[in-house]
Amino acid sequence: MHITDIIRKAGAEGKPRFSFELLPPLKGDGTQRTFEAIDPLMEFSPIFCSVTYHREDVKYVEKENGLLERHTVRRRPGTVGISAAIMQRYGLTVIPHLICGGQSRYDIEDALIDLDFLGIQNVLALRGDNLKGEHTFRNHPDGHLHASELVEQIERMNRGVFIDGEVEQCHNTNFCIGVAGYPEKHAEAPNKAEDLRRLKEKVDAGAAYIITQMSFDSAKILSFIDDCRAAGIDVPIVPGIKPFSTKAQLTMLPQIFHVDLPEALVETVKRCNNNAEVREAGVEWAIAQGRELIAAGIPVLHFYTMGKTDNMVKIARALF
Repeated sequence: MHITDIIRKAGAEGKPRFSFELLPPLKGDGTQRTFEAIDPLMEFSPIFCSVTYHREDVKYVEKENGLLERHTVRRRPGTVGISAAIMQRYGLTVIPHLICGGQSRYDIEDALIDLDFLGIQNVLALRGDNLKGEHTFRNHPDGHLHASELVEQIERMNRGVFIDGEVEQCHNTNFCIGVAGYPEKHAEAPNKAEDLRRLKEKVDAGAAYIITQMSFDSAKILSFIDDCRAAGIDVPIVPGIKPFSTKAQLTMLPQIFHVDLPEALVETVKRCNNNAEVREAGVEWAIAQGRELIAAGIPVLHFYTMGKTDNMVKIARALF
């Protein structure tokens, strides 16, 4: 089933639902930790699970002569495989991420064919992060520079159009394409108006739903949704929430994800004596934020778990 149908059904039923994001296992790990993270959440009937995609990383190895040798590695491969494993084990709708970074158009086409064979009909199309150590995004020489181009490629496959046009008659794919939205503006956008224009480009290219970047301020999320509607973006928007869990996130989250932390949250975290207390404070903040969004009529909330779901169980028990 398409994510858009699932979201609309949840809205029609008037019962709030949730989804969550997971990371694929580290290279060398099996499925056990992933399943252990999902198992406790199934009691609360999550509506879908998204699985991140991680681009290549750069590692330098010192040789015997003292020179450094550059290696390209992927620490978390297996997005397609773990998505299929989750779907098979739980019957849960999965949304694998697809990214532009490090991927050629042919790599993406092959991944889409694999997903179609597996019966996975939903994807989240993202540009992806810069390569580690680089300050600007550099796409694959035969890849995409913008997420809107990735959306266009997926939409063309839905119409039976392949890169080289070599297939005359074919089984058309049926992907429901999602994209990211930024309640506090993408870090590289010069202003909010330009950020909205780029988001509308992705929707016009074929995106059918939006999942937002994490935000700890419900008012900003609701304002973002209003701005999207005013800009003519009428697809479903699922707010993203991250339960706060460590004091280090006071600096790490703004640095990496370019999000603002509300003053009340910062002061609460500062008063905590250890990360166990921070984790409990993060649960309470996420519950309060969830209640505000549900009261505003949001049918589905998306939680960034980073693979650790003990706090998510407490949130789900309180909200769903």
